[in-house]
Amino acid sequence: MRLLFVCVGNTCRSQMAEGIARDLGHVAASAGTHASESSRVAKYAIEVLEEIGVDTNGLHPKGIDAVYPANYDAIISMGCGVSCPSLPIDDDWGLEDPHGRGREVYRKTRDTIRELVSNLVEGFTDA
Repeated sequence: MRLLFVCVGNTCRSQMAEGIARDLGHVAASAGTHASESSRVAKYAIEVLEEIGVDTNGLHPKGIDAVYPANYDAIISMGCGVSCPSLPIDDDWGLEDPHGRGREVYRKTRDTIRELVSNLVEGFTDA
């Protein structure tokens, strides 16, 4: 599957979703409505992905102008009220933003994202 994950800053949840989806064998990207190319992916997001063996090479914040929606089978919002006329959001996962919180919150978010990506993929395969 080709999956696009969107949020506001593109430094935490959507980056973790991109890495996890790739790890599960899918083509994945992430983008933010207000992402800054000068920002970095959150330190804990990188750490908790690497803890479970997810390759974090190439993860970096990017704006929604850097993606073409028609290239994806599903576009998922992380739950930050992303509303963008150029992106047809297929689902909103309603995930709490771990930004500025501890490593354990990032781990919990990572585990929830892994489960959601797995379920999403199963749902598409069953259809």
